[in-house]
Amino acid sequence: MPGTDVEAVSRWIVDSFASDLIFIPELPARGAHAAMIGRTLGLLDLPVDLHVGRWRAGAAQGLDQRRAQSLFRQDLDAMEEALEGDRTQLKQQFVGPFTLAASVETRTGQSLLSDRGAVRDVGAALTHVVVEHARELSRRFGQAPVIQIDEPSAPAVFAGRIKTASGYGRHRSVDAESVRELWGPLARGVRESGGESVLHCCADTVPVSLIHESGFDAVAFDVELAKPNDEWANAIESGLAPWLGSLDARAVEDFLGRLGFSLETLHESIVLTPPCGLACEPAARAREILGAVIGVRGSLSR
Repeated sequence: MPGTDVEAVSRWIVDSFASDLIFIPELPARGAHAAMIGRTLGLLDLPVDLHVGRWRAGAAQGLDQRRAQSLFRQDLDAMEEALEGDRTQLKQQFVGPFTLAASVETRTGQSLLSDRGAVRDVGAALTHVVVEHARELSRRFGQAPVIQIDEPSAPAVFAGRIKTASGYGRHRSVDAESVRELWGPLARGVRESGGESVLHCCADTVPVSLIHESGFDAVAFDVELAKPNDEWANAIESGLAPWLGSLDARAVEDFLGRLGFSLETLHESIVLTPPCGLACEPAARAREILGAVIGVRGSLSR
Protein backbone atom coordinates (compact mmCIF):
# COMPACT_ATOMS: atom_id res chain seq x y z
CA MET A 1 0.00 0.00 0.00
CA PRO A 2 1.15 3.59 -0.59
CA GLY A 3 1.69 6.07 2.23
CA THR A 4 3.57 6.06 5.52
CA ASP A 5 0.80 6.10 8.17
CA VAL A 6 0.38 2.43 9.02
CA GLU A 7 -2.26 3.15 11.69
CA ALA A 8 -4.50 4.94 9.19
CA VAL A 9 -4.02 2.31 6.50
CA SER A 10 -4.74 -0.52 8.95
CA ARG A 11 -7.96 1.15 10.09
CA TRP A 12 -9.07 1.58 6.48
CA ILE A 13 -8.34 -2.09 5.71
CA VAL A 14 -10.36 -3.28 8.69
CA ASP A 15 -13.26 -0.95 7.86
CA SER A 16 -13.23 -1.96 4.18
CA PHE A 17 -12.64 -5.71 4.38
CA ALA A 18 -14.18 -6.80 7.66
CA SER A 19 -16.19 -9.49 5.85
CA ASP A 20 -13.29 -10.51 3.60
CA LEU A 21 -9.65 -11.44 4.15
CA ILE A 22 -7.90 -8.73 6.15
CA PHE A 23 -4.26 -8.25 5.26
CA ILE A 24 -1.38 -6.72 7.17
CA PRO A 25 -0.13 -4.01 4.80
CA GLU A 26 3.37 -3.29 3.56
CA LEU A 27 4.21 0.42 3.31
CA PRO A 28 7.49 0.63 1.37
CA ALA A 29 7.28 4.43 1.19
CA ARG A 30 8.75 4.39 4.71
CA GLY A 31 12.06 3.22 3.25
CA ALA A 32 14.03 0.06 2.53
CA HIS A 33 13.47 -1.20 6.08
CA ALA A 34 9.70 -1.39 5.44
CA ALA A 35 9.86 -2.62 1.84
CA MET A 36 9.31 -6.29 1.04
CA ILE A 37 12.98 -7.39 1.12
CA GLY A 38 13.97 -5.46 4.25
CA ARG A 39 10.80 -6.40 6.05
CA THR A 40 11.51 -10.12 5.73
CA LEU A 41 15.26 -9.84 6.31
CA GLY A 42 14.61 -8.00 9.55
CA LEU A 43 13.09 -11.16 11.02
CA LEU A 44 15.73 -13.66 9.92
CA ASP A 45 18.49 -14.89 12.19
CA LEU A 46 20.98 -14.04 9.45
CA PRO A 47 22.91 -10.78 9.93
CA VAL A 48 22.47 -8.26 7.11
CA ASP A 49 22.77 -4.52 6.71
CA LEU A 50 22.21 -1.85 4.08
CA HIS A 51 25.28 -1.05 2.01
CA VAL A 52 24.89 1.75 -0.56
CA GLY A 53 21.20 0.96 -0.88
CA ARG A 54 21.71 -2.81 -1.15
CA TRP A 55 21.17 -5.45 1.50
CA ARG A 56 24.45 -7.22 2.26
CA ALA A 57 25.37 -10.09 4.57
CA GLY A 58 27.30 -8.91 7.64
CA ALA A 59 29.20 -10.25 10.60
CA ALA A 60 26.51 -9.30 13.11
CA GLN A 61 23.00 -7.89 13.17
CA GLY A 62 23.14 -4.15 12.48
CA LEU A 63 21.00 -1.08 13.01
CA ASP A 64 19.24 -1.52 9.67
CA GLN A 65 18.04 -5.00 10.51
CA ARG A 66 16.83 -3.89 13.95
CA ARG A 67 15.02 -0.96 12.32
CA ALA A 68 13.24 -3.39 10.00
CA GLN A 69 12.25 -5.54 12.99
CA SER A 70 10.86 -2.51 14.79
CA LEU A 71 8.74 -1.40 11.84
CA PHE A 72 7.38 -4.92 11.42
CA ARG A 73 6.28 -5.01 15.05
CA GLN A 74 4.69 -1.59 14.68
CA ASP A 75 2.66 -2.96 11.77
CA LEU A 76 1.33 -5.83 13.88
CA ASP A 77 0.49 -3.46 16.74
CA ALA A 78 -1.33 -1.12 14.34
CA MET A 79 -3.48 -3.94 12.99
CA GLU A 80 -4.26 -5.24 16.47
CA GLU A 81 -5.37 -1.76 17.51
CA ALA A 82 -7.47 -1.34 14.37
CA LEU A 83 -9.26 -4.64 15.04
CA GLU A 84 -10.19 -3.47 18.56
CA GLY A 85 -10.05 -6.95 20.00
CA ASP A 86 -11.91 -8.73 17.19
CA ARG A 87 -10.57 -12.20 16.46
CA THR A 88 -10.09 -12.85 12.76
CA GLN A 89 -7.97 -14.51 10.10
CA LEU A 90 -5.23 -12.34 8.66
CA LYS A 91 -2.97 -12.59 5.65
CA GLN A 92 0.73 -11.91 6.18
CA GLN A 93 3.32 -11.92 3.41
CA PHE A 94 7.03 -12.77 3.38
CA VAL A 95 9.56 -12.77 0.58
CA GLY A 96 10.52 -16.26 -0.58
CA PRO A 97 14.03 -17.73 -0.42
CA PHE A 98 14.95 -17.37 -4.09
CA THR A 99 13.90 -13.73 -4.35
CA LEU A 100 15.73 -13.00 -1.08
CA ALA A 101 18.89 -14.70 -2.35
CA ALA A 102 18.71 -12.69 -5.57
CA SER A 103 18.34 -9.46 -3.59
CA VAL A 104 21.09 -9.87 -0.98
CA GLU A 105 24.83 -9.63 -1.55
CA THR A 106 27.68 -11.47 0.09
CA ARG A 107 30.36 -9.43 1.87
CA THR A 108 32.33 -9.35 -1.38
CA GLY A 109 29.44 -7.83 -3.31
CA GLN A 110 28.32 -10.99 -5.10
CA SER A 111 24.72 -12.18 -5.08
CA LEU A 112 23.92 -14.87 -2.52
CA LEU A 113 22.89 -16.94 -5.53
CA SER A 114 26.61 -17.55 -6.08
CA ASP A 115 26.68 -19.63 -2.88
CA ARG A 116 24.22 -22.52 -2.92
CA GLY A 117 24.93 -23.23 0.75
CA ALA A 118 23.96 -19.67 1.62
CA VAL A 119 20.73 -20.03 -0.34
CA ARG A 120 19.88 -23.15 1.67
CA ASP A 121 20.67 -21.27 4.88
CA VAL A 122 18.29 -18.49 3.83
CA GLY A 123 15.59 -21.07 3.11
CA ALA A 124 16.01 -22.77 6.48
CA ALA A 125 16.03 -19.47 8.39
CA LEU A 126 12.96 -18.28 6.51
CA THR A 127 11.02 -21.47 7.21
CA HIS A 128 11.74 -21.16 10.93
CA VAL A 129 10.61 -17.52 11.02
CA VAL A 130 7.48 -18.11 8.95
CA VAL A 131 6.32 -21.02 11.10
CA GLU A 132 6.97 -19.17 14.36
CA HIS A 133 5.21 -16.08 13.02
CA ALA A 134 2.20 -18.08 11.83
CA ARG A 135 1.84 -19.43 15.37
CA GLU A 136 2.20 -15.94 16.82
CA LEU A 137 -0.54 -14.61 14.54
CA SER A 138 -2.82 -17.46 15.63
CA ARG A 139 -2.26 -16.61 19.30
CA ARG A 140 -2.50 -12.86 18.81
CA PHE A 141 -5.51 -12.66 16.48
CA GLY A 142 -7.41 -15.82 17.35
CA GLN A 143 -7.29 -17.66 14.03
CA ALA A 144 -4.63 -19.40 11.97
CA PRO A 145 -3.41 -17.03 9.24
CA VAL A 146 -2.92 -17.14 5.52
CA ILE A 147 0.80 -16.87 4.80
CA GLN A 148 1.77 -15.50 1.40
CA ILE A 149 5.26 -16.14 0.04
CA ASP A 150 6.27 -13.54 -2.56
CA GLU A 151 8.61 -14.87 -5.24
CA PRO A 152 8.71 -12.30 -8.08
CA SER A 153 12.29 -13.23 -9.00
CA ALA A 154 11.77 -17.01 -8.97
CA PRO A 155 11.26 -17.52 -12.74
CA ALA A 156 14.43 -15.56 -13.54
CA VAL A 157 16.42 -17.40 -10.86
CA PHE A 158 15.22 -20.82 -12.02
CA ALA A 159 16.05 -20.03 -15.66
CA GLY A 160 19.52 -18.67 -14.88
CA ARG A 161 18.71 -15.14 -16.02
CA ILE A 162 20.13 -13.28 -13.00
CA LYS A 163 23.36 -11.49 -13.90
CA THR A 164 26.51 -11.75 -11.82
CA ALA A 165 28.08 -8.68 -10.18
CA SER A 166 30.33 -8.08 -13.21
CA GLY A 167 27.34 -8.00 -15.52
CA TYR A 168 29.05 -10.35 -17.96
CA GLY A 169 27.92 -13.68 -16.57
CA ARG A 170 24.77 -15.21 -15.17
CA HIS A 171 24.12 -17.30 -12.10
CA ARG A 172 23.39 -20.97 -12.62
CA SER A 173 19.84 -22.11 -13.14
CA VAL A 174 18.09 -24.01 -10.34
CA ASP A 175 16.73 -27.51 -10.83
CA ALA A 176 13.26 -28.59 -9.73
CA GLU A 177 14.48 -30.71 -6.83
CA SER A 178 16.37 -27.75 -5.33
CA VAL A 179 13.23 -25.65 -5.59
CA ARG A 180 11.12 -28.24 -3.80
CA GLU A 181 13.79 -28.58 -1.09
CA LEU A 182 13.32 -24.91 -0.16
CA TRP A 183 9.65 -24.34 -0.91
CA GLY A 184 8.42 -27.66 0.48
CA PRO A 185 9.37 -27.03 4.14
CA LEU A 186 7.77 -23.59 3.97
CA ALA A 187 4.44 -24.96 2.77
CA ARG A 188 4.53 -27.89 5.22
CA GLY A 189 5.47 -25.65 8.13
CA VAL A 190 2.55 -23.31 7.51
CA ARG A 191 0.16 -26.24 7.21
CA GLU A 192 1.46 -27.85 10.41
CA SER A 193 0.95 -24.55 12.23
CA GLY A 194 -2.69 -24.62 11.13
CA GLY A 195 -2.42 -21.92 8.48
CA GLU A 196 -2.91 -21.74 4.73
CA SER A 197 -0.04 -21.10 2.33
CA VAL A 198 -0.11 -19.20 -0.96
CA LEU A 199 2.80 -18.51 -3.26
CA HIS A 200 2.57 -15.23 -5.16
CA CYS A 201 4.40 -14.75 -8.46
CA CYS A 202 3.47 -12.00 -10.91
CA ALA A 203 5.25 -13.13 -14.05
CA ASP A 204 4.46 -14.53 -17.47
CA THR A 205 6.12 -17.85 -16.57
CA VAL A 206 4.67 -18.78 -13.20
CA PRO A 207 6.21 -22.11 -12.05
CA VAL A 208 2.76 -23.42 -11.22
CA SER A 209 3.67 -27.14 -11.23
CA LEU A 210 6.53 -26.57 -8.78
CA ILE A 211 4.26 -24.50 -6.57
CA HIS A 212 1.75 -27.35 -6.45
CA GLU A 213 4.40 -30.06 -6.01
CA SER A 214 5.94 -28.10 -3.13
CA GLY A 215 2.66 -28.33 -1.24
CA PHE A 216 1.28 -24.79 -1.36
CA ASP A 217 -2.47 -24.44 -1.00
CA ALA A 218 -2.81 -21.67 -3.55
CA VAL A 219 -1.03 -19.68 -6.26
CA ALA A 220 -1.50 -15.91 -6.59
CA PHE A 221 -0.79 -14.41 -10.00
CA ASP A 222 -1.59 -11.59 -12.42
CA VAL A 223 -4.20 -12.75 -14.93
CA GLU A 224 -2.93 -10.39 -17.64
CA LEU A 225 0.59 -11.85 -17.44
CA ALA A 226 -0.04 -15.56 -16.92
CA LYS A 227 -0.32 -17.89 -19.91
CA PRO A 228 -3.00 -20.58 -19.44
CA ASN A 229 -1.83 -24.05 -20.48
CA ASP A 230 -2.00 -27.71 -19.44
CA GLU A 231 0.38 -27.09 -16.55
CA TRP A 232 -2.10 -24.65 -15.04
CA ALA A 233 -5.05 -26.94 -15.70
CA ASN A 234 -3.37 -29.95 -14.08
CA ALA A 235 -2.32 -28.05 -10.97
CA ILE A 236 -5.74 -26.48 -10.39
CA GLU A 237 -7.54 -29.75 -11.10
CA SER A 238 -5.26 -31.38 -8.50
CA GLY A 239 -6.36 -28.91 -5.84
CA LEU A 240 -4.16 -25.82 -6.16
CA ALA A 241 -6.46 -22.87 -5.52
CA PRO A 242 -6.17 -19.93 -7.95
CA TRP A 243 -5.83 -16.42 -6.56
CA LEU A 244 -6.52 -14.33 -9.63
CA GLY A 245 -5.18 -10.78 -9.79
CA SER A 246 -7.50 -8.84 -12.07
CA LEU A 247 -9.98 -5.99 -12.26
CA ASP A 248 -11.71 -7.50 -15.30
CA ALA A 249 -14.41 -10.10 -14.71
CA ARG A 250 -14.34 -11.14 -18.34
CA ALA A 251 -10.57 -11.75 -18.17
CA VAL A 252 -11.06 -13.98 -15.13
CA GLU A 253 -13.76 -16.02 -16.83
CA ASP A 254 -11.71 -16.26 -20.01
CA PHE A 255 -8.59 -17.48 -18.18
CA LEU A 256 -10.49 -20.20 -16.34
CA GLY A 257 -12.48 -21.11 -19.42
CA ARG A 258 -9.32 -21.65 -21.47
CA LEU A 259 -8.26 -24.14 -18.80
CA GLY A 260 -11.57 -25.97 -19.05
CA PHE A 261 -13.05 -24.70 -15.77
CA SER A 262 -16.20 -22.77 -15.03
CA LEU A 263 -16.79 -20.33 -12.18
CA GLU A 264 -19.33 -22.75 -10.76
CA THR A 265 -16.84 -25.62 -10.46
CA LEU A 266 -14.20 -23.48 -8.73
CA HIS A 267 -16.33 -21.03 -6.77
CA GLU A 268 -15.19 -22.39 -3.38
CA SER A 269 -11.47 -22.11 -4.14
CA ILE A 270 -11.24 -18.89 -6.19
CA VAL A 271 -9.85 -15.77 -4.51
CA LEU A 272 -9.80 -12.44 -6.32
CA THR A 273 -6.94 -10.00 -5.68
CA PRO A 274 -5.77 -6.73 -7.20
CA PRO A 275 -3.05 -6.87 -9.86
CA CYS A 276 0.50 -6.15 -8.70
CA GLY A 277 1.80 -2.66 -8.05
CA LEU A 278 -0.53 -1.01 -5.52
CA ALA A 279 2.33 0.67 -3.65
CA CYS A 280 3.23 2.66 -6.77
CA GLU A 281 -0.24 4.17 -7.03
CA PRO A 282 -1.52 7.32 -5.30
CA ALA A 283 -3.33 6.44 -2.08
CA ALA A 284 -6.77 7.25 -3.46
CA ARG A 285 -6.19 5.14 -6.56
CA ALA A 286 -4.90 2.18 -4.52
CA ARG A 287 -8.04 2.22 -2.42
CA GLU A 288 -10.16 2.53 -5.55
CA ILE A 289 -8.45 -0.54 -7.03
CA LEU A 290 -9.04 -2.60 -3.90
CA GLY A 291 -12.66 -1.55 -3.89
CA ALA A 292 -12.95 -2.54 -7.54
CA VAL A 293 -11.90 -6.09 -6.67
CA ILE A 294 -15.06 -6.41 -4.59
CA GLY A 295 -17.04 -5.16 -7.58
CA VAL A 296 -15.48 -7.77 -9.84
CA ARG A 297 -16.33 -10.48 -7.33
CA GLY A 298 -19.92 -9.27 -7.27
CA SER A 299 -20.25 -9.38 -11.04
CA LEU A 300 -18.82 -12.90 -11.15
CA SER A 301 -21.24 -14.18 -8.53
CA ARG A 302 -24.31 -13.00 -10.42
